[in-house]
Amino acid sequence: MVAKKKRSVQVRDGVKDYDKYKKEIRLARNVVLWIIGGSLAVFLVIIMAAVVNEGAGAFVSSLLSINLFYFLIALLVVFISNAMRYPKWELYMKKLGVRIGRARNFMIYLSMYSMEITPGRWGRAIVSYTINNLTRIKFANTFPAIVADIFTDFSGFAVISLAAAVFIGKYVLLSLGITVLLLLPFIFLYVRGPFEFVRRRFGGIMRLKPFFRNAMLYFRSNKKLGRNEYVYSMAFTIPSMLVNGIALYFVILAFGISLPLSTMPQVIFIFSSSLLLGIVTGIPAALGVSDAALIGYLVLFFGGMGLDFGVASVIAIFFRIVNWWFVEGFGFAALAYTFRYWKLPSSGKA
Repeated sequence: MVAKKKRSVQVRDGVKDYDKYKKEIRLARNVVLWIIGGSLAVFLVIIMAAVVNEGAGAFVSSLLSINLFYFLIALLVVFISNAMRYPKWELYMKKLGVRIGRARNFMIYLSMYSMEITPGRWGRAIVSYTINNLTRIKFANTFPAIVADIFTDFSGFAVISLAAAVFIGKYVLLSLGITVLLLLPFIFLYVRGPFEFVRRRFGGIMRLKPFFRNAMLYFRSNKKLGRNEYVYSMAFTIPSMLVNGIALYFVILAFGISLPLSTMPQVIFIFSSSLLLGIVTGIPAALGVSDAALIGYLVLFFGGMGLDFGVASVIAIFFRIVNWWFVEGFGFAALAYTFRYWKLPSSGKA
């Protein structure tokens, strides 16, 4: 009887914890709905521009010419690319002392991708809430894994964009400038000096004390991730980003543009540079910016191979589906699965 009573209290605590985060869940849902609306608006603008430039008949013809076989391969390639980066997440959890079974950990990892549309992808921090409910490990103690994951992902984009620019001999300074802008905010997350300066000035303010307390926990946990862990991470990140770029190649093939394999460096540059341009703006899901950059680069590099503005517009729309909404789809499926960890009481064990 005593055991049953204790279990009942634990269940109530679990539900209480779940209710605590309902507001965040609703906020995330509303943000997603707004971004979906924004994405549809961007699609509409692209379609209108393509119709004005090429005519409605040419645009519809391009749209209907899709080869679903190549499109499905692109979807598979994107999923493989994201799964390839799981070992680095597993390493972060191990170094931070988080003990979670591999199957659970993989689902938690996939659930991060439900937040790719958030500015700077910082919505990935939602997995720290999941881990907190599952293990009672504080949010600040696992947040370094989120920072490391985003940092290495962005670094991977930057490396392949810069390497591709050097290889093709174009836009090297542009790629370098974007890389600096992209990685600059991470100085405040990896260098403790600016934080200590702010803490000395404002640490006495009562309302800010929880923030500074959690920040101290973050920096303490962050020390557990050293140089070796980041080198290990990049060994998985860079190949996965290259694989992700290949998805664009298959989307291009899907619309009847037969690019030789020798153009792969240009395709990789177009993929990485257009995404970086969108990410650095901080606009949710890089709406409009990445799409415009992708269309412009495609016409610029492959306009002489039959890839006109209309075809480039269709490719941009379908690549958005492949590289953003498909990722959001399996990310939300994983997030929905991990909500069970928010509802159930924590046993204190992973």
